[in-house]
Amino acid sequence: MSWANLSLKKNILSGYVSQLYVTGVGIMILPLYIKYMGAEAYGLVGFFTMLQAWFGLLDMGLTPTIGRETARYRGGNITALAYRQLYRALSLIFLVVALIGGISLFLVADLIVEQWLQVESLDMGKVVVCVQIMGIIVALRWLCGLCRGVIAGSERLVWLSGFNGLIATMRFIAVFGSMWQFGFTPLVFFVHQLVIALTELVGLWWMGNRLLPSKADSKETIGWSLKPIKPVLRFALTIAFTSSIWVLVTQTDKLILSGILSLAEYGYFTLAVLVASGIMVISGPVSSAIMPRMARLHSEGKHDEMIQVYRNASQLVTVICGSAAITVAFTAEKLLFAWTGDGQLAQESAPILRLYAIGNGFLALAAFPYYLQYALGNLRYHLIGNLVTICLLIPSIIYAAKVYGAIGAGWVWVSLNGMLLLFWVGYVHSKLEPGLHAKWLLIDIAKISLPVFFVLWGISLLGLPTGDRIVEFGVVAALSITALITAVFTSSYAKTVISLRVRNG
Repeated sequence: MSWANLSLKKNILSGYVSQLYVTGVGIMILPLYIKYMGAEAYGLVGFFTMLQAWFGLLDMGLTPTIGRETARYRGGNITALAYRQLYRALSLIFLVVALIGGISLFLVADLIVEQWLQVESLDMGKVVVCVQIMGIIVALRWLCGLCRGVIAGSERLVWLSGFNGLIATMRFIAVFGSMWQFGFTPLVFFVHQLVIALTELVGLWWMGNRLLPSKADSKETIGWSLKPIKPVLRFALTIAFTSSIWVLVTQTDKLILSGILSLAEYGYFTLAVLVASGIMVISGPVSSAIMPRMARLHSEGKHDEMIQVYRNASQLVTVICGSAAITVAFTAEKLLFAWTGDGQLAQESAPILRLYAIGNGFLALAAFPYYLQYALGNLRYHLIGNLVTICLLIPSIIYAAKVYGAIGAGWVWVSLNGMLLLFWVGYVHSKLEPGLHAKWLLIDIAKISLPVFFVLWGISLLGLPTGDRIVEFGVVAALSITALITAVFTSSYAKTVISLRVRNG
């Protein structure tokens, strides 16, 4: 096995361990938030999560751009001087945007609380302070994007995964120490998150600067200029637009419902959607690992290797995300009850969870053409596809959410993502890599996911045991393992990896 392949597998594995831990801790701890803080206070936490996503609109394509240019620098395609000049120019933009965005959110906090959020029992003055702190936190966490781009582009994902796990522990678990000492209130929660955001920024900045080429590597002065951005401006703006549309696609329903539902009801909705978001989160390590690798392979003229990485990663995501989405769809109510112990919450939230899990499973696979276009440095088709998607999604979500609430938004989500996977992905493949789509759809996706669906469907027809939380958890765990095993043994890539592991001991 070559060093490059070994490195890629280590990056993917470390990314998965980190993401599983970060996601698992974040999800498993939620019932404790609701228990000790209350559903309405947790609704405020859900609003904070949504706010961070919307702040991503200000990214302007800068994070993926520095990641791609870092990979190109490591591949010898740009000089150390040009790379450092670009990094400095992007640093200036990151800082300015963070200041403008953070200050703006801080100043309109009272308007958000009084005119948008449906606060019932929480102290309005303290909620305003919490929203002001949110503005500072999201600005700090957005600044982390520049350093993350450098670290990911350098393929130092093992370190990044460990650091993310540490920050998640401090954010999700250590916060209970702060609240135990000072009170289980939203204000204490957000002050703690502010301290952790500062810690995260310092840690990422330290590692990012270590990975930058030394100033001594070039005899010329780096200088202070925005001119280095011009060569990558088109790519960055395309990324910015598509990233903005991604935020609109994934967060419009949450924004609309945050102004329609009470904070307590929004808390329950957020809980269900967060569980479903795990489907997308566990696909993240694959995209983080393959995007710089595919960009490098393309720059080196290794087209066939690049496509093989693409197809292998597609199978891996189908095995993990596909089996997870199907399992959640079949066990939504059992999963929520085993997790929270609240039968009514489980019954009311299960339909929302089921729809969002399926929709996220579709979306995790439909995102793959973007990775291919990213590597090629041309996001034209991704741009067009997102424009069409957003034109369909926004009016549909607004109507469905206002008329049917969370369930209506869920049906729009699953329907649109299903059509995206079936129709648009095929069109993009036909333009970029003729002859790939049929093999990709049938061998890399359908051959793996359909057996999982039919196996779980057959088991569900026999009747699933019901009982207390332990019994329900056992059922969910058994079906999850069954789905994963089925997916692994129907994936040619997964079987090859396992065979190599067995042979090598």
